[in-house]
Order: sequence, then C-alpha cells, then structure tokens
Amino acid sequence: MRKVIGIGETVLDIIFRNEQPINAVPGGSAFNAMISLGRCGVNSTFISEAGNDRIGTMVINFLEENGVDASNVNIFPDSKSPISLAFLDENNNANYIFYKDHPHDQLEFAYPEINPDDIVLFGSFFAINPVVRPQVAGFLQYAHEHGAILYYDINYRSSHEHEIMKITPNLLENLEFSDIVRGSNEDFEILYKKDTSDKVYNAEISFYCKKFIYTHGHLPIEVHGENNFKKAYEVKENPNVVSTIGAGDNFNAGFIFGLIKNNITREDIDRGLTEAQWDALIASGQAFSAECCKDIYNYVSKEFGENMRETKLR
Repeated sequence: MRKVIGIGETVLDIIFRNEQPINAVPGGSAFNAMISLGRCGVNSTFISEAGNDRIGTMVINFLEENGVDASNVNIFPDSKSPISLAFLDENNNANYIFYKDHPHDQLEFAYPEINPDDIVLFGSFFAINPVVRPQVAGFLQYAHEHGAILYYDINYRSSHEHEIMKITPNLLENLEFSDIVRGSNEDFEILYKKDTSDKVYNAEISFYCKKFIYTHGHLPIEVHGENNFKKAYEVKENPNVVSTIGAGDNFNAGFIFGLIKNNITREDIDRGLTEAQWDALIASGQAFSAECCKDIYNYVSKEFGENMRETKLR
C-alpha cells in the first residue's frame, strides 16, 4: 500500500471573526493536508515537532485520532507550541499573525520506510528553515533516492520576506529535489516580485522542476509541464465558503489523493503527465479545497473522508 509522508510544522490556529475568537484547532500547512489524507484512509505519516505542553499533546492525539502515524513527532523538554492567529475578513479570507521562536526549532527522527511511488509532502518555512535544514535536506535526499514522489508547496509568508537572501540556497535545493511544485501568486510576488505564472515558471522554476501548479485565489489555476504544456483550470464559485484557512493545504491533499487513486507513479511523472492525468489531479485538488472551505476547520470533514475511502477502493 502506497503511503504519504508529510514533514512540516505544527501550530495551534486561533481563528477570529469580527475581532473575536471563534475557534482553536491544531494546524500547520503539511499537518492540515495529512489530517485530510488520514480521514480519507490514506496510509499517512507525519514528521514534525510539538511543544511540551497541553497543545503539543492535543496535536499528537489529533493526528492519531485521524489515522496519521505520529511516532515521528518530537517533543523536547523546553519547547512551547507555536500559535497562529487567523483573522477572517468579510470574504472569509484570513490574515495571519504567527508566534513562533524559529531559532529554537529542533528535529530528530528515524527515517520511516520509503518505497518507490510513496509520496512526500513538504513546504512552508519549515522546509527552508536554516536551523533544521540538515535534517530536512537529508530526509528529502533519502526519499528521492528511494523512489518517492516529492511534492513541494512553497507557501512563503510575508513575515519571512526579510530572510529571502538567507533561505534562497535551501529553496533552490528544494526545487531540485521536487517532482511537482505548487505555489500561489502571493508566494512569488514576495519571493521574486513576479506576478504571472509564465514569468515565474520560465525564470525561476522550469530549470529545476518541469511540473508546476500556480494558484491565484478565485482566478484560474495554471499548470505547466514538459514540452510547453500549459493549461488553465477555472475555479468554480463556492457559495458555501465559511473560511479559506487550509484551502491550499487541502488542494495539496486532494492532488496527492488523486495520484494514489489514479495510480500515477513516479515513472509516469518522469515521463510527463498527460492532459487527462492533469485534469483528474486538479479536479481532485479542487474538490478537497472546496470541501475544506465549507467549515471553520482546516481539513475535509470526516463524512467527506468516508466517501473518498469508498471511491479509492473502487
């Protein structure tokens, strides 16, 4: 059975509307995707760190309750769980304030077994953080050598804009490791001051990775691939949006679920995805993303997960 290994941060997301807190849920970019995949019956493992506090305990319990192996989530004696404040605007989009002491990040873990065509999800500042870079880079190298598919969500926040020069070598190394790269217009405006998928792909991505997904809120998703392949996918209006927190993370989960459901291997990816394969993968990503936006949580519902389990088995 193919498995998905996510590596990333854990946080507690405290969600505000009209300046009042309305919910608090475990989160983190790769974390959110792994919860959704676990709910959909995918064999899932998460590598991370958590605080030595009640929040850290809650995070680990939540992973296990949702079918995600948490045995590689470290807790260090003096660590405190990071906090994210998410303020929803009138369109239910979130503005964030992060409270985390990155210089004190730590990471120790045994490499999980990786077989050909397993999938590794990584991204955000965690994937380029100089403090844990040796461990992250070593794991990505190991996963690549063992035939895994590496999916990289750049997810670069404006709060780290002042660190771009420092992290650029790590970013470029991640792009080289990657089989598929996804990023949003906001990521690339911060990193490169570029505002179209063509400019980003041609100047910054294609030399390192040929498969690229560019998302831009409610505007069409643009995909680039080998042999000048390019296609735009309309984003359907979703009248049921309660919160867009986790929308991108769940697009990643849906895309990865699509790789497994459609039995797309690393050999297929190396050869070049067909238009029909891209269509199926993007549709799966959009379905997960739309489902996540229907509620105040960061993941797909358990009911949606049960339905996906059934479709995966067919």
